[in-house]
Amino acid sequence: MKTIGKWVIAVGAAALAGCQTAPAPKLAESKPAAARTNEIPYHWTVGNAPQAHKDMVAEFQRVGLKPGEYVWAAAVPAEGEPRVVVDLLTQMTYVYRGDKLVGAASMSSAKIGHVTPYGYWSILEKRPFYRSKKYDNAPMPWMQRIDEYGIAFHGGVNPGYPASHGCMRLPMKFAEKLYGVTRVGTKVVIEG
Repeated sequence: MKTIGKWVIAVGAAALAGCQTAPAPKLAESKPAAARTNEIPYHWTVGNAPQAHKDMVAEFQRVGLKPGEYVWAAAVPAEGEPRVVVDLLTQMTYVYRGDKLVGAASMSSAKIGHVTPYGYWSILEKRPFYRSKKYDNAPMPWMQRIDEYGIAFHGGVNPGYPASHGCMRLPMKFAEKLYGVTRVGTKVVIEG
């Protein structure tokens, strides 16, 4: 028995020795980890919302706003097309005149079960005071509608998180100022 055991060990050792002459396996090269950025993970963006945030920091020295808070430039350029940028992830709305950011506000977009749509839009209708035809005649001061289904900017309750039926609720004074800068046809981009 001892002879068979020694023979098995000898054969096994020879087999293992043969394996040692095989080339060493190549290890997969790992790439260095990508540098982490502090960019927000957008579902859809063409860069307007992240840029608007940078513009707010540069123009107003503010990194964020509390619910119901807004900032507005001391002077708004008389020239330049107005445009509005909405950031659904950070619940912010920004307004430009030409290339200059003139205001930014916290907002409240669609709660779960409702939609504030991404994409490119235009202001289709403006009314200083309007009442919702869908939601119990709810008041919509400084209403600016962007689609045929009733999605609009307007003044209203602004808790700082998504809480609307799809509209973009803004602090009342900001909604009024936004209304004064825009016109029917003003371009709007909604990212998030």
